[in-house]
Amino acid sequence: MRNFTSVKAQQFTESVIREMSRVAAQYQAINLAQGFPDFPAPEELKAAAARAVFADHNQYAVTWGTKELRDAIAAKIRRDYQVEFDPERQITVCCGATEGMIAALLATINPGEEVIIFEPFYENYGADVVLCGAIPKYIKLNAPDYGFDFAELRAAFTEKTRAIIINTPNNPTGKVFRRDELEFIAGLCREFDALAITDEIYEHITYDGAAHIPMWTLPEMAERTIAVNSVSKTYSVTGWRIGFVTASPEITQAIRKVHDFLTVGAAAPLQTAVVDAFKFEPAYYRELSDFYQERRDFLISALEDAGFKCIKPAGAYYIMADITPFGYDDDIEFTYFLTREIGVAVVPGSTFYRSTTTDGNTYVRFCFCKNFDTLQSAAGRLAKLKALIKK
Repeated sequence: MRNFTSVKAQQFTESVIREMSRVAAQYQAINLAQGFPDFPAPEELKAAAARAVFADHNQYAVTWGTKELRDAIAAKIRRDYQVEFDPERQITVCCGATEGMIAALLATINPGEEVIIFEPFYENYGADVVLCGAIPKYIKLNAPDYGFDFAELRAAFTEKTRAIIINTPNNPTGKVFRRDELEFIAGLCREFDALAITDEIYEHITYDGAAHIPMWTLPEMAERTIAVNSVSKTYSVTGWRIGFVTASPEITQAIRKVHDFLTVGAAAPLQTAVVDAFKFEPAYYRELSDFYQERRDFLISALEDAGFKCIKPAGAYYIMADITPFGYDDDIEFTYFLTREIGVAVVPGSTFYRSTTTDGNTYVRFCFCKNFDTLQSAAGRLAKLKALIKK
């Protein structure tokens, strides 16, 4: 019998991040792998969801999102960035940022074209580009500040370059791209007539004065930027799967067609509920960053006390930690040791790199979007590392 698996599917694996959640459950380990909170969502949103269900918002919504939600998204963008998006022609509500990214790529990328991806990268990007039949080209972000070589990026752009994917604030590194970096990327996009596809899901989670700058606010970039976003991280509802994509009217029309045939639409009652989230006052977002910064600082201190060398993130809610102080140069071996023997699950760093490089083999990623009790319990378990390694 012939192999019925497609060539595309053979080029990537299942999600290692989500696999580590299954491994954590198997060994009853504290899950600091997958980026979901273990604390309740805001009470206002839970109440709004219940009201929406009982008000019978339970049938198909408009494929590209309810008018109320698209209006609310446009109003929030106007308030936060003083930029106008037409909710009728420029906003598409989808099933999480995950679907938003693949819909955007399928709507704009042709087989054989090239898409530039910064490495380390969130694992979906490479797979998404492969699913489009396109060719990923990788540009390294260099630890510890995760900057990139401007000359190397310029050399990566060719007449085949269709798009570049930028994730800021970044998963897994926590890097927040600086204005000069974004302006350089924007200049290349204009010069080579390429798209910028931005993942901005952590836009409101930044620290130490770092500021998120949307690519689409830069000169001449509004028409060539596709911004992918979601309510998952900002409002602690990762299971609701409500994402949204903003783009020019022409590109939005293409994204809506792809989205329609991928998923038809996002959950109707949750779309109704999320309208309330976009009405939260600016203080909510300041408190969100303070909330996570306190957890970041606590976990970095605990990790360094246990013997890790950490890279302090400027945004998002992950910490990249160097495992070489423990004598390991195999991140997967160390990850399973940590899960089985110490009782803390993390993500191996190589997950965020191509299989052809070893750059991630001495790192693991910790997630700190957890209750303090959870982080304190993890810190207690991690403290055992010193004694175990000394033996």
